[in-house]
Amino acid sequence: MAHRFSLLALAAACAAWAGAPAQAQETTMARAPIARVTLYPGVASVERTARITAATRQLVFDCLPGSIEPQSLQVSADAGVRLGDYKLQLQPRELASTACASPLEQQIRSLEDQLAALEADEAAAKLVGHYLQSLAQPGGDGASTAPLPAASQLGAATEALRATSRGNTLRAHQILRQKQALQEQLKPLQLERDRTGAGNSQVMKVTVQLASATDAQVQLTYQVRGPSWQPSYRAQLDPAKGTVAIERLALVAQNSGEDWSQVQLLLSTGQPSRSTQGRLPAPWTLDVERPRPAAAMAPMMAPAPAPAAMLARKEMSPAADAPASLPVLDVSSLQTAYATQFSVPYRISVPSSSERVTLALGAQNLPTTLLTRTAPAVEEAAYLVAQLAVPAGVWPAGPVALFRDSAFVGQGWLDLGNAAALAQGLSFGRDEQVTVRNLPVDSATASSGMLGSSTERQITRRFRVDNRHDRAIELQVVDAAPVSRNEQIRVQSQYSPQPATTRWNERNGMIAWQQTLAAGANASFEARHQIRHPQDLQVEERQ
Repeated sequence: MAHRFSLLALAAACAAWAGAPAQAQETTMARAPIARVTLYPGVASVERTARITAATRQLVFDCLPGSIEPQSLQVSADAGVRLGDYKLQLQPRELASTACASPLEQQIRSLEDQLAALEADEAAAKLVGHYLQSLAQPGGDGASTAPLPAASQLGAATEALRATSRGNTLRAHQILRQKQALQEQLKPLQLERDRTGAGNSQVMKVTVQLASATDAQVQLTYQVRGPSWQPSYRAQLDPAKGTVAIERLALVAQNSGEDWSQVQLLLSTGQPSRSTQGRLPAPWTLDVERPRPAAAMAPMMAPAPAPAAMLARKEMSPAADAPASLPVLDVSSLQTAYATQFSVPYRISVPSSSERVTLALGAQNLPTTLLTRTAPAVEEAAYLVAQLAVPAGVWPAGPVALFRDSAFVGQGWLDLGNAAALAQGLSFGRDEQVTVRNLPVDSATASSGMLGSSTERQITRRFRVDNRHDRAIELQVVDAAPVSRNEQIRVQSQYSPQPATTRWNERNGMIAWQQTLAAGANASFEARHQIRHPQDLQVEERQ
């Protein structure tokens, strides 16, 4: 018996020894969850984390999006983990494991399974209905062979039949409504699948060789094009305080082929998709033109230089029963020398679909200068305009919803990086308490010089503005003056009163009067222009 035991022990030891190398070469298949996403306009940097044991020698990240940029892929690990080579394999999604089904496909399959279960319930309800009908009509086709109840039991049987039939009918109606609701959810998902070709998309597998003496974590970081966020703003004007509250919003959307479920999300105004180097001028040379062969005289279609926009990718409430300690929802921002980064303090989910998620990135009160601006020659109306001070940080251009005294007045465009847009300001709708009148234009043409060799034309424009507010306003009247582009055409202009500038918004010929207009007061403005040119000269005039 002792000899037999020793043989069994030896066999077990051999088996353990033989199994040791196999354990040392263990492969871990990891569909590692997404830990963090840093989202730029047009590009997302995704970080996945996998847990490995000391016996792991090969780690496989499966079911990754096929749109990964290979040059952006990075593998890192805890201290003590030695990393070897890694391999990338791109394959169609349908050839990968069933676990690699796209999130959209998984949603569709789940809804189809629920729909199939309801159809089974519907068929069962119809079968019960037919059976109850056969009990009520024993003489018909397929009549029941069950004996009729006795007279003393007829009332109870009738009541039971009525209650059962009523419940079955209501159940059939509920099933119908549930089917309609599921079909309404299923149809847009199927259309989205057909539009994006999710069923034919590709997935990537990354295989990493490594060695570790202890359990550790391995991080896989990569960039994927397509996901993006767009800035949006809300501007609340308080005329009494002379301030504008700018609320920053972010519209997040992604269709990368993988859902971002409960991830830490960071938004950055950086542009990693742009060119890293600007264009430089070509040498400017002058030489005497040499005659060219006739064949070379034919016009050559040289490729046009790509504009800068083509060199860069297009940029694109707590519950009532919440605990006393409410969750932190305020997005924090970090200003750097070249970008602004926003960190969402809670985990967020962004599905891979056409759905958009809107995030509030905080608000900031900006001091403003309020103007009542009018251009009487174009429109007899006045508009309330706020000229903003430039805040710190990077503010990408985007649409802005405009509110005045908490009332929505319309949509605008906020571009704090554009000097011309800053000078023009944000317009918060018409000021109905200011009336504008464009008086008739006086125009006269005459000839002068020997034999009428020149033509002289005089144009006079007059405007009147009335302030019907019970307070003073800062009035700005904008008009255009004729500008000569040829030395044979001479222009002289006179104004009453003298305008504040004749180059409004740094544009030659744009004049602007600006003054404080008291409550109930009015102001008049006049511009006289004299245009002189040779009589035989055809003048092209554009306004």
